[in-house]
Amino acid sequence: MEPLITGDFTQASDPFALFRAWMADASASEPNDPNAMTLATVDADGLPNARIVLLKGFDERGFCFFTNTRSAKGRELDGAGKAAIVFHWKSLARQVRARGLVARVSDAEADAYYLSRPWGSRIGAWASDQSQPLASRDELVARVAEVEKRHPEGSNLPRPPHWTGYRLTPLAIEFWHDRPFRLHDRVAFTRPDETTPWSRLRLFP
Repeated sequence: MEPLITGDFTQASDPFALFRAWMADASASEPNDPNAMTLATVDADGLPNARIVLLKGFDERGFCFFTNTRSAKGRELDGAGKAAIVFHWKSLARQVRARGLVARVSDAEADAYYLSRPWGSRIGAWASDQSQPLASRDELVARVAEVEKRHPEGSNLPRPPHWTGYRLTPLAIEFWHDRPFRLHDRVAFTRPDETTPWSRLRLFP
């Protein structure tokens, strides 16, 4: 397939536009979950954590994803207010890294996304005490059945108060493209805060 960005991507001036184009390329080439990203956080002791989550929204404000606020990631996001993400699209030999400040999305944004989810996923958000100990899968299945009994499909099932979205507002975004003999192309965009224009710097691989 032909990429949406042609020529030397390291000369791009807008990292958001470049990311949008790379995500479009990935959506056309990756066989599964082109929006999958590694989310890295730290706990209260500074010990890192990383896991794969799905990007559910992106604009000039940042990268959005959703989770249980009582989970390990939710507690770490609320505690540190900072995080990092990584996208790796193997079919395109591309990687994007970003890090910055994290805050919860508005209730309206969280409600809108929750209502767009499949019914089973909405049930699961109520049934699962994410990151908490679970005695057996039977216990989880029973919890799901209990919620389904109280809320049959099609009934009013509001967003759980402990489930919402987070937005990572990037202060640094790096684009990486694999080249032969490890002579990769890398360009980094940085800014001290979200109101300041981006600075661009090409990096050694």
